[in-house]
Amino acid sequence: MSYKRVGVVTGANKGIGLAIVRQLALQYPKSPLNNGPLLIYLTARDKGRGEAALKDLYEDPRLKKAKALSSDGGLSEIRYHALDIGDSQSISTFADYLKKTHGDGVDFVINNAGIAMQGFDTNVVKGTLAINYYGTLEACHASIPLLKPNGRIANVASMAGHLSRYSDEVRKQFLASKTEDDVTKIMKKFASAVEEGKEKEAGFPSAAYAVSQAGLIGATRALALAEKEKGGSVLINSCCPGWVVTDMTKGKGHKTPDQGAQTPVLLAIGDIKDKSGTFWQDEKEVEW
Repeated sequence: MSYKRVGVVTGANKGIGLAIVRQLALQYPKSPLNNGPLLIYLTARDKGRGEAALKDLYEDPRLKKAKALSSDGGLSEIRYHALDIGDSQSISTFADYLKKTHGDGVDFVINNAGIAMQGFDTNVVKGTLAINYYGTLEACHASIPLLKPNGRIANVASMAGHLSRYSDEVRKQFLASKTEDDVTKIMKKFASAVEEGKEKEAGFPSAAYAVSQAGLIGATRALALAEKEKGGSVLINSCCPGWVVTDMTKGKGHKTPDQGAQTPVLLAIGDIKDKSGTFWQDEKEVEW
């Protein structure tokens, strides 16, 4: 089959990521970007879990009823590919594969992969930032050259990164940040303060996940600004899926994974009026 559009979802073997893949297939026929068959890459670190998730989707009664997949005469096909955003070689290998396989480019990337570690200490902070901040940004940098004109990146973040949780000084630093380096300096300041046991005095919450999400939102905004300054047309936004019942939330929440998938899917294939560098929740732009 010849594909008119190609998309990637990271961390997609379960939870919100898996729901995002399902909702992409269900919603693509009515998308304003629909111009023919869509290929969706379901990526995950573990091959067994990724392939099991792929099998589940092809047996999904909602997808079958909607005849969403090409196997039932629909527009979408889903494939598994290995990707670990905590491994630079894995990111590079997948980027090379996409470049060789899809010479015309990729249409969108939804960066959903992330972790929420238990406890709070220096090691938790380092591990959390390594994936949620540095790993996601490395995946973004690998993706941008592969994206078609007017392609899209949607980074799944969280309202845990809302700036209301910070001191006035740190909040001002986030809002004044213009470059990725500006935001990275804030992340390094946080990590150093944790090592000294003085993160609260430095204006940060004692929460590695929350700070990683603030960093991701800020860096997404910076990436969008850099793209605009170089004359590029890729739309780069971040979003909060809401409080979703997943393993990460230990089964707590008030949204199902499919409900949480709505905003990331909108940012990938919906009409967002060419917005870039913005933060979204509940299918609308919100204040960071």
